Amino acid sequence: MKKLMYLAVGIIAIVWLAGCSEASSGGKPEKIRLDYAYYSPTSLVLKEFGWLEEEFSEEGIGIEWVLSHGSNKALEFLNSNSVDFGSAAGAASLMSKGNGAPIKNVYIFSKPEWTALVTNPDSNVNSVQDLVGKQVAATLGTDPYIFLLRSLNEEGISADDVEIVNLQHGDGASALTTGSVDAWAGLDPHMARLELESDAELFYRNPDFNTYGFLNVREDFSNHYPDYVNRVIGVYERAREWIEENPEEAAEILAEEASIEIDVAKKQLERNDFSEPIPGNIHHEALVEAGKILQEGGVIDGAVDIEELTSELIDPSFAEEIIGSE
Repeated sequence: MKKLMYLAVGIIAIVWLAGCSEASSGGKPEKIRLDYAYYSPTSLVLKEFGWLEEEFSEEGIGIEWVLSHGSNKALEFLNSNSVDFGSAAGAASLMSKGNGAPIKNVYIFSKPEWTALVTNPDSNVNSVQDLVGKQVAATLGTDPYIFLLRSLNEEGISADDVEIVNLQHGDGASALTTGSVDAWAGLDPHMARLELESDAELFYRNPDFNTYGFLNVREDFSNHYPDYVNRVIGVYERAREWIEENPEEAAEILAEEASIEIDVAKKQLERNDFSEPIPGNIHHEALVEAGKILQEGGVIDGAVDIEELTSELIDPSFAEEIIGSE
């Protein structure tokens, strides 16, 4: 009987410890895991200067960095509990949220024109209409893919009329260069590099179809450690302000981290606006418009309320508390 009692107590203790596994004894995270991405210059500045490590060093909280090659990867990391904070395009985040990802948007790292439709200078593709029957490279689940869908929709073309080749961003750039595809839904810095190095042409641009750069957090993390979400945002703000004040140095960091030429890095940064870090109505409206296109294309379930889903994703309260108090 005593053995059974001890066994029961032991099981209860194990279950309790498992429930507390994410927190250390002091009610704080043992480590904070973040992604860095070449399409998020803010994350590269943070990683370069070690400001997050500095912020949490006295508490013994470790910082782990994971490279995201695209929004799809960042969202996979968040969904699999591989990172606590991930950098992704707004529309890609909405699509992931619609598929049940337990995430929320707490900060805007930039408003980029980071995607356009790209082709080779000797191509016979000069407009979106010319894509009918052609092969177009795009990374499914990312802003360039969503940009492609919106561009086709704007011209009254079905996605079924185009052969979309699913390639990660860098591979899509290579496929365009070798002529393996007719066009590419590009992403910086790869897109800027092809412009400068191979005279690639951005034959269709629409900055309003680029959704914002979202810093997302796992809901479980934000529920357990809201104060630490605020502090991460505070350090992101430090990096954002530094970029605005030091664009040349920021371009050098981007060039070194992404292994690209400085002129490419400068072109990418020129296409980023860092002035609106607090999630707000403008971001909400942009996502609703993108969500409607995704719904029409069957990417998001037609039964989903896009307005409600967007409101569930965007949570401005953390950034308002930190940035509004400055």
